[in-house]
Amino acid sequence: MPPVASTSRRWLALAVVCLGVVMVVLDATIVNVALPSIRADLGFTEATLVWVFNAYLLTCGGFLLLGGRLGDLYGHRRVFMIGIVLFTGASAACGFASAQLPLVVARGVQGIGGAIVDSVALALLMNLFTEERERAKAMGVYSFVCAGGGSIGVLLGGVLTDAYDWHWIFLVNLPIGAAVLGLCVALLPTADGARERIPLDVAGAVTVTAALMLAVYAIVGANDAGWTSLRTLALLGVAAALLVAFVAIEARVASPLMPLRLFRSTTLNAANAIGVLWSAAMFAWFFLSALYLQRVLGYSAMQVGLAFLPSNLIMAACSLGISAHVVLRFGIRWPLVAGLLCAALGLALFARAPVDGGFVVDVLPGMLLLGVGAGIAFNPLLLAAMRDVDESESGLASGIVNTAFMMGGALGLAVLASVAAAHTGTRPGASGDDAAALNAGYQLAFAAGAVCAFVAAAVAAVLITPKAEAPAPAAAQPAP
Repeated sequence: MPPVASTSRRWLALAVVCLGVVMVVLDATIVNVALPSIRADLGFTEATLVWVFNAYLLTCGGFLLLGGRLGDLYGHRRVFMIGIVLFTGASAACGFASAQLPLVVARGVQGIGGAIVDSVALALLMNLFTEERERAKAMGVYSFVCAGGGSIGVLLGGVLTDAYDWHWIFLVNLPIGAAVLGLCVALLPTADGARERIPLDVAGAVTVTAALMLAVYAIVGANDAGWTSLRTLALLGVAAALLVAFVAIEARVASPLMPLRLFRSTTLNAANAIGVLWSAAMFAWFFLSALYLQRVLGYSAMQVGLAFLPSNLIMAACSLGISAHVVLRFGIRWPLVAGLLCAALGLALFARAPVDGGFVVDVLPGMLLLGVGAGIAFNPLLLAAMRDVDESESGLASGIVNTAFMMGGALGLAVLASVAAAHTGTRPGASGDDAAALNAGYQLAFAAGAVCAFVAAAVAAVLITPKAEAPAPAAAQPAP
């Protein structure tokens, strides 16, 4: 079919892409609510249950860069649909799994599909919306899906698990995936691949994928094995060696998987650094605030999901309307700085939440500030990451920024959860279920997250230059 041309078809195509992305984003958190039920049904131990989550994280983190580059080489639409097929098929295998190994393997395949969808989706949107004003609005919608989908997953996971059973958190993806595939055929343009066929850099693909998977594996297992243990240090050392080998390959190969000249862009480098810092803070806040609500304040799974609802609503209002307007009015830098500072303040409020806290006084203000921060900042951050990138490499740039988010989130969650647990253990007479000791650990982790968000704001203020942030001229209007 011909490329999408009309405004209405572009927005319909945006809805299709976002539907595929929200399916993937929801799955990253919807599983956490059902983990106790999965453990009881399939006989997982405490040590093996973590692989239901880690199998997905390993493959998703490892394949983001490769997925983005495959989109550039073989067509974003085609690769996006392959990712949807993989994710939907693996969801079916998860939903019908009756033993531990099939579920863990299917979760790994889900991670590959999720990585492909995530890394290609942003490139699709950048190529669909080339006019500055439309792109800012479209990116606002995409930002809300990415930033708000995780907390929606907590609520949906609680509903499905309580009303039916854990199998349905995966089976619900089947009709969504089928609908996305059908709509992709009807609405997404086909003329989106590289104009001339470029061979895949197999050596680069293998080394960087292995490096990222080993790094994620080392990070997610560091709390159990110890950050200074031989296993953790050896895995991180091998991952670092593979990354060095990858850079050496990319410097010599004729058609590199990741051209090193991309990193001459100060804006892209700054966006990646901000992505690592901010995702470290936000991942840790999301999971630790849910634990604070459940283990300290005694909320049920359903109540936790409802507690995140105000944050989602304010995030939607900012992402879908306000963010695009402030970006067009003030450029990228200052909305990004303001959003990150709001997030830092929200985390600082959580850092003082007491053991007997009330929702309206001690939880809601921080939730609202984090909703405003994410709703305002995510859009300009993505625009900054993609601003200086050629269309033929948009998938790779999307993969790079998604990798920064994934690695920062995994590292932040592992480190700050470790900080919380270590501080909890220093409390005199503390036990694993002592609310005061748990709360003290969570407070310290929230404070560390606030520092990460504040440093991210400082990086944005210094490195996102006025030249790179210049908004579209006031006279520019969307094409009719």
